[in-house]
Amino acid sequence: MAIIPDTKDWTWVLQQTCEECGFDADAAEPTRAGEEVRAMVPRWGEALARPDAAQRPDDATWSVLEYACHVRDVLHLFADRLALIREQDGPEFANWDQDATAAESRYADQDPAVVTAELTPAAAAFAAEIDAVRDWSRPGLRSNGSAFTADTLTRYALHDLVHHLHDVRA
Repeated sequence: MAIIPDTKDWTWVLQQTCEECGFDADAAEPTRAGEEVRAMVPRWGEALARPDAAQRPDDATWSVLEYACHVRDVLHLFADRLALIREQDGPEFANWDQDATAAESRYADQDPAVVTAELTPAAAAFAAEIDAVRDWSRPGLRSNGSAFTADTLTRYALHDLVHHLHDVRA
């Protein structure tokens, strides 16, 4: 069964604590985010090593494997977006449909061992972009008009990563 697409605008997590995962954007330190991103990878490896990692807990919830595939792709996405902010003046980010990507990339059919191996370079790429930021106030725009800076984009991405670890109880 297909997952119901998530159409929420999650940018609110930049103004208030996420009640589901406890992430507080105000408490996050973007300058340390690279090391935090790298530190999350072993937790994903442990979660993907579970015998039921490829099984959905219910019809409406992704499996650990599907979440991990999403996180891998999110890491690449935010690495690219942060590079755009660093390298261009006021870039606009292309729209990304996470649900279409999940279906087209067949997240549920991927190999957990391969995804585990892919998470390390994906995290390293995003962490390297974070580490390269010199001006945290540089702006960028999401295709729906949401304005970000290098700072808020990094905090927003951190929430996504923390939230999905919470989703899979890792």
